[in-house]
Amino acid sequence: VHARISYSQMAKETTHSVGAQTLGDLDPARRHLRTPLYIGGHSLANRVFLAPLSGISDVPFRRLARRFGAGMVVSEMVASGEFVKGCDESALRAMRDGPGLHVVQLAGRDPAWMQRAAEQLAGNGTDIIDINMGCPAKKVVGGLSGSALMREPDLALRIVEATVAGAGSVPVTLKMRLGWDRESINAPELAAAAEAAGVAMITVHGRTRSDFYEGRADWPAIAAVRAAVSLPLVANGDLVSPGQIIPMLGQSGADAVMVGRGSQGRPWLPGLMAGAIGAEELAKLSLGELVAEHYAAMLDHYGARVGVRHARKHLGWYLDRFIAAAGPVPEVDRMAVMAGQDPQAVMSVLRHLFAETRLLDVEPSLASSAMQEAA
Repeated sequence: VHARISYSQMAKETTHSVGAQTLGDLDPARRHLRTPLYIGGHSLANRVFLAPLSGISDVPFRRLARRFGAGMVVSEMVASGEFVKGCDESALRAMRDGPGLHVVQLAGRDPAWMQRAAEQLAGNGTDIIDINMGCPAKKVVGGLSGSALMREPDLALRIVEATVAGAGSVPVTLKMRLGWDRESINAPELAAAAEAAGVAMITVHGRTRSDFYEGRADWPAIAAVRAAVSLPLVANGDLVSPGQIIPMLGQSGADAVMVGRGSQGRPWLPGLMAGAIGAEELAKLSLGELVAEHYAAMLDHYGARVGVRHARKHLGWYLDRFIAAAGPVPEVDRMAVMAGQDPQAVMSVLRHLFAETRLLDVEPSLASSAMQEAA
């Protein structure tokens, strides 16, 4: 059961420019996005999800996004064969992040490995299993997995069937792109076949593999998938601001949205878009405390030696958000954060840099209004 709403009509009735909208301008969309979406026997609290992001949506990041109100969070991509063989890194990627629905994304091109991995995940208590047919990374595509499978629709369907069989009663979802390139867009056909094979929800990134992340995501192209399937459809690609929700859903016809790279340095973004958290709450929360908590959680999750390195990309994104809002930081401080080996020293610099900064100050969709209030 998934209620629909006419976002195209809603968009016509909205007079604000997309870039300037705040959550208050998005009440109709927000109300719908907070309507539960049902996947198998699971009820998702809202319809704004955190995308599976390799090297990003690990346990510490998922915990933060979930706490801020994301309707669903998805693990990093887990290689099916490595997971079945007992690879420690794969097990770490598939680890549960805490209470709530546990969603793991599997990748691979061997139906047998996908089935066995799905069986193990289902046996371990995973609530939803997602299939990766969207990753455009050279390492993944070079192994003929991810979005490379869109060039082989027969194999892609066998993988879907095997995963559904292995998952048993656990719902299986599918994330894909529009196709391999603009000359071979086949997402509608693959989506229809996947629905017939038992997939419970489909997410489409509005680019082809050949597009990689260039240009703009083609939200209207996702509408062809909407026409081909009746199951819940999620739109993904270039969603970075609450003001984009109405146009994205209106052009795609999707039932929900998924936030990917826009959440980098903004783990609160899915919850903000869903209305689970707002400007008032963001104004009370310290950026310094959030970053320190995230950093400490990564050190705990990976161990200090590995965690220091893994955390740097996140710290860089937080710094970028801060610099965009408040101006440049001393180079010595940036280097201490981005190259420091001593966790305590890094933590000290972070707390000093962000001491007086609230999340509202660095949220670009709301920062202008926050600065006006401060003035």
